[in-house]
Amino acid sequence: MKYHTVSISKSGHGAIFTNAGDAKEYRKNHPGSTYQVFDRIPAKIPPLGAVEAGKPAAVKMSVATSSDGIRIYTDGSALNNPGPGGYGVILMIDGEYTEFAQGYRHTTNNRMEMMAVITALEGIKGEDRKRPIVVHSDSQYTINGITKGWARNWRKKGWKKADGKPALNPDLWKRMLELTEGLPKLTFKWVKGHAGDPLNERADDLANGAAQGGDVMLEDEGYMN
Repeated sequence: MKYHTVSISKSGHGAIFTNAGDAKEYRKNHPGSTYQVFDRIPAKIPPLGAVEAGKPAAVKMSVATSSDGIRIYTDGSALNNPGPGGYGVILMIDGEYTEFAQGYRHTTNNRMEMMAVITALEGIKGEDRKRPIVVHSDSQYTINGITKGWARNWRKKGWKKADGKPALNPDLWKRMLELTEGLPKLTFKWVKGHAGDPLNERADDLANGAAQGGDVMLEDEGYMN
């Protein structure tokens, strides 16, 4: 599959298409834009632009999709784990493609994987919450924590594991449980990382880019405390 991108430098926005004709029409309506073709969704086109401190970076694009539900792709990264980290999210609703990314100064890979899912689910509002939602993630820790009931059991035991030891990341599991329990048609799908899935690869690019975000990084207070 080819990805046809149109970048509008003045506004910092752009679009990405899987059909050359649609890309040509979009470019025709945006004089001065830049057109390129890639074998995978690129990491820097359209540009993400500046990040406001405390808020995830976001860019909206148009992507051809026939999905009736909502598709989400997430990934998390922590350099040297623990270390500087970040998450990346792709949220696809009715053909509108929205990306989110945020970096943290010191955190873990698992926390960033979880934050990616939390950020995505928090971005679904109103009646969309009743629609089928599929979260694609390469984190078995995150998926199994919800689908196998681990997090619910930890919550019942006061955030203790079966052996009595404290469960890790209770602050994020609490948020995730509150979100998932309010989404009746939510499912999770595990995808193998770095195996050629273009949207998983794109989420990975976003997460790694955010982990190297320099000054626009937050403190992961849940981990630090």
